[in-house]
Amino acid sequence: QVQLAESGGGAVQSGGSLRLSCAVSGITYRKKCLGWFRESTGQEREGVASVDADGKTHYADSVKGRFTISQDSSTNMLYLQMNNLKPEDTAMYYCAAEFSLEGRLCSDNGPSLDTLKLNPLDTVGQGTLVTVSS
Repeated sequence: QVQLAESGGGAVQSGGSLRLSCAVSGITYRKKCLGWFRESTGQEREGVASVDADGKTHYADSVKGRFTISQDSSTNMLYLQMNNLKPEDTAMYYCAAEFSLEGRLCSDNGPSLDTLKLNPLDTVGQGTLVTVSS
């Protein structure tokens, strides 16, 4: 059973930084996409960043140049380094794993949530809250 557990959220001022962590367990398939998406009140869910099995990364335009996704295969951890945070980055951030061969979380056009959870193995964590004040 795939399990994802996020940590690292908190409250920061505009311009500050945070690093989110996601502990990944139970994944035995190499062909997967790991990523982060966010959800805030009154806004649609937004794919933020993702990394595929070959290490290729994908970012939403809104975070390019500010956020960096990385993974440590030795410790089964996924990270999201967030710099120069803005109030509009305030949201609940979720870690996600997608296994569909036709999945779009690792789309070259930017992380898409359209196909997340179509595969029964697809998993989303419980989320961690990020609050950025002006």
